[in-house]
Order: sequence, then structure tokens, then C-alpha cells
Amino acid sequence: MCRLLEVHRSGFYSWQKQPLSPRAREDRRLQTKIRQFWMESGCNYGYRNITLDLKDDGERCGKNRVLRLMRGLNIASHRRYRRHKGFAGGDLHCVAENRLDRQFEIAAPNIRCVTDFTYVRTQEGWLYATVVMDLFSRRVIGWGLSSRATSEAVMDALLMASW
Repeated sequence: MCRLLEVHRSGFYSWQKQPLSPRAREDRRLQTKIRQFWMESGCNYGYRNITLDLKDDGERCGKNRVLRLMRGLNIASHRRYRRHKGFAGGDLHCVAENRLDRQFEIAAPNIRCVTDFTYVRTQEGWLYATVVMDLFSRRVIGWGLSSRATSEAVMDALLMASW
């Protein structure tokens, strides 16, 4: 290796035996504290919050140094999910009229049903759910799940309810 890098053997061995610099020793000490504070946060804190924790603990270090040490340890903050953008209002001519008029007491089954369409956050992304419920028994009689907000999921739920 010394021949390939064109370095004298004596220089390599003296470099290898050389003790760590004071800065490197301080970095190692800080790395243990950084890992401890990061674990105590549930692996959620980033370099800014870790810097605040270190300063509360009496350490004097900047956020850029903490960022460099965290990158060296290969740890980072746990990023949260992005919020759902929601749905556009849609056209007013496409809105269905309210035929139920808040009359939720029904005398017999299979006369009136209500539906709902919502979205749920999962580890793999957003999941869109449609539910059809019979107003008499208050039981779910049809449902549909989809990875995209399309009318096909709604139609699947209505088809299941009609079966």
C-alpha cells in the first residue's frame, strides 16, 4: 500500500501510532451524547433539536458541528407525513340533491342507505375508503378501498351493497 501511494513506511507507521487530536476526542465524546439524546427522543429529533438538548446539558457546540457528527453517525430525524391536500370543491352542477332531509329513523331495512368517502394515512401512503351503511340496522353493507381517489372505488362499494 505504501508503494502504491508513494508514502514512506516510517511515515505511515508514525501516523498510525499518533494519538487522536483534542478535537477528535471531543467529537467522539459529543457523538455519544448526540446518540443518547437522539435515542431518548424516539429517533425523531434532527440536528436542531439535538443542538438545543446539548446546550441545555451545558455543551458549547454549533448546529453545523452537530449536523456533521450526526451524518458521521448516519442518524437523521424521522420525517413526518405530508398533509393530505384535500379535494377540490367540484362543480356545483354535479352536487346531488339532499333527498334524505335528515330523516334518519327508518321503519324497515333496505329502504335507505348513506355513504361516506374518506382517506386514511398508512405507512405506504394514502388509502381511500368508501362505506355504504343501511340506516335501519346501522350496519355496513358495502365498502371499497383504493390507493387512488376515483369513482371506481365508490362504485365498487355501491355494487357490494346492492349484492
